Amino acid sequence: MTEYRKLTQEEIARLEAAGNTAQAWERVEVAPGFRTEEIRDNRFEGDVRIGRGAQIRRATVSNYRIGDEAVVSDVCRLECRHESSFGNGVRVAAINECGGRALPLCNELSAQTAYLLALCRHRPEAVAALERIIDRCAEARRDRMGTVGERARVVGARFIREVHIAEDAVVEGASRLENGTVLSGAFVGIDVTARDFIAAEGAHIDGGCSLERCFAGECCILDRNFTAVDTLLFANCHCENGEAVSVFAGPYTVSHHKSSLLIAGMFSFFNAGSGANQSNHLFKSGAVHQSIHLRGCKFGSSAYVMAPAVEGPFTLVLGRHTHHHDTTAFPFSYLVEQEGRSCLMPGANLTSYGTVRDTAKWPERDRRTLRRDRINFEAHNPYLAGGMIDAVNTLNTLEEARPDAESYVHNHATIKSVQLRRGLKLYNRAIVASLGAMLGGAEAGDRDGSGRWSDLAGQYVPRREVRRLLDDIEAGRLATLRQIEERLDLLAADYPRYARNWAEGVLAQLLGHTPAPEEIAEAVAAGRNAREALAKSAEDDRARDCSSAMAVGYGTEADTEEEKNEDYRNVRGLK
Repeated sequence: MTEYRKLTQEEIARLEAAGNTAQAWERVEVAPGFRTEEIRDNRFEGDVRIGRGAQIRRATVSNYRIGDEAVVSDVCRLECRHESSFGNGVRVAAINECGGRALPLCNELSAQTAYLLALCRHRPEAVAALERIIDRCAEARRDRMGTVGERARVVGARFIREVHIAEDAVVEGASRLENGTVLSGAFVGIDVTARDFIAAEGAHIDGGCSLERCFAGECCILDRNFTAVDTLLFANCHCENGEAVSVFAGPYTVSHHKSSLLIAGMFSFFNAGSGANQSNHLFKSGAVHQSIHLRGCKFGSSAYVMAPAVEGPFTLVLGRHTHHHDTTAFPFSYLVEQEGRSCLMPGANLTSYGTVRDTAKWPERDRRTLRRDRINFEAHNPYLAGGMIDAVNTLNTLEEARPDAESYVHNHATIKSVQLRRGLKLYNRAIVASLGAMLGGAEAGDRDGSGRWSDLAGQYVPRREVRRLLDDIEAGRLATLRQIEERLDLLAADYPRYARNWAEGVLAQLLGHTPAPEEIAEAVAAGRNAREALAKSAEDDRARDCSSAMAVGYGTEADTEEEKNEDYRNVRGLK
């Protein structure tokens, strides 16, 4: 703890000579090594503490600590008007606009803890216990003074009220910040307004963004007048221009277009096309409906979904969908509008080069250093492979019930028979590919990965372990946020052994007995062949996208077809 002291009369005289005034100089304290030369043209009100080497110029400061080597310059008001927890404890009505899934903010909030709070309302006692833990964290942060941390910069801002600014954070040109926290390395820029918020480590908020009751996770980028209310955005999200309301945005949620609206839903590894929209228009009981867009979903331009609705992981959505589909059972699909119906093409995304590109680009675009959110980038995992096994069983059941049908309807989505049969082939190949990858990974261990798995906003976990985690929170065996996060860290570290155990169990079911080493080796080899086949299909898809047929609009000044193709190849970076 820094030991502060009162100003001497000589220091007060020098400060006043440099254009500084104070409501009461006796309430201004300074750290050892304080120099008056860096303090000019300021107004100090209430209690103010100034660290060693701090620079304060042309600012009004009230009830704030200014850390060592911090810079405060050209700020209309930097003030703490009353006791505050600086955004901690604020309830955010994510996913459900009516607040049925509201959860409290805290500086240490991870995507996984937020997922448990928002999505596990079937366990009210566990959720209540977790909320109490976070509320205690918020209460511990209550203070009657704000803080600008060591080496932080607050420059050219207008009104900053009840905001904790951590070490090495930057606030530059913000318009109005109230009741929030800007954590280490975060940046809040020009014309930003934010109230009841937390900007996590490395977050970048700029360009006139407007936030209310929001969490911007580690290394998020929010820019170009993006607006959000009651929204959680976790690691590496990138949102510009558009709008979000009551959104749980898991890692890598991306929306770049002015006309895009994310509302009343959960998203993760999501990409919104221009004009993408969801609505909650069935107001018979109020704005109570929600949509869940599982990991890797993509909305094409002008895609629309009316809540309630669910899409399975890695689903491409094209067109308008108003019949409240639930395609959870069909990962890697296309959901397209045809003659007003929602038509599903099961497994079609397994051969798309876009899927391959997405799964490769996410780890390459990971800007984090802290990594509070646990993100598993494994393409072959029990969560998706288990989903594909469920898809095969569902498709077989549909076909067996009506073997001569031309189409089928499942949860308000139409599946043509030709697409059903193609989906079965693709899923079976992908299951073999995933089993081989997991069996060829970690050595067999003592972790029980059997049964269903969950995707906790980026972290794959056996569902039995999620239940055990909730049991321990409810019973008080995990009584602090650190203990909960440590358990989640252990589950992340043990993922390869859990996944290997799950794959061995599935292979045993297929064989009807415990697999011998040579049978495991055969499954690994078969998986390698299946992955190569899927990779070839994806590469063929890429080749079609890069073929000369796609050169329309190129070679405007070309006189020959070869010149046109040369222009096309050079622009696209093709050999």
